Amino acid sequence: MELILMRMYYAGGTNGTIYFNPILIPLCYTIELAWHDNEPGKSCIPEGRYALKKRVSQKFGEHLLLEEVSEREYILIHPANNALRELKGCIAPVGKLTGEGRGSQSRVAFDKLKRIVYQTLKSKPVYLTIKSNHYDNKGKNAGANTAIF
Repeated sequence: MELILMRMYYAGGTNGTIYFNPILIPLCYTIELAWHDNEPGKSCIPEGRYALKKRVSQKFGEHLLLEEVSEREYILIHPANNALRELKGCIAPVGKLTGEGRGSQSRVAFDKLKRIVYQTLKSKPVYLTIKSNHYDNKGKNAGANTAIF
């Protein structure tokens, strides 16, 4: 299964939408840190295609790991509502975008994403392809401030 994360870059954080490919059905929104040249702990990760794996830790419980991220390790997909306060380069699914690198309903969005990915991983690999949303660099995407749930 292929998931597509279309990003919009801002000074205060990176917002995006995860879609099912090839028909591009929106699954959830995402928040991340702003782009700072892939600097660990301060930047979102580079655009590209990453395999997703199940992972469990004491801090986050069950979550997702992106494999083989250039010059980075332990890039996760886990719940968070504020990229600057809660993320160190990871990706957080959210149900609604509330600002640059900020959202709400993260636990609900994460549980939905995790359920779909975990079920698919039982029979085939899952990949996340991260791309830039070039059609709108001012955040005026029609669904940018609406909830998916």
